[in-house]
Amino acid sequence: MDTERETRLEEQIAHLTRVVEELSDVIARQDTELSKLSHRVKTLMAREAEREAAGSGGVILGDERPPHY
Repeated sequence: MDTERETRLEEQIAHLTRVVEELSDVIARQDTELSKLSHRVKTLMAREAEREAAGSGGVILGDERPPHY
């Protein structure tokens, strides 16, 4: 009876170890992706700030006539 229990516990430990390793890989991939996305957002924010500072926003409001009228 003890041998069966030990075998079952060893199988559970092996399964849990595999799951933990898989989750660790997922977290590592997500961290890399999050870093890339954060960099892209910072870049886009900087571009938008430069565009706004240059005054070339080019946003046309609903009640505003386009410049070609």
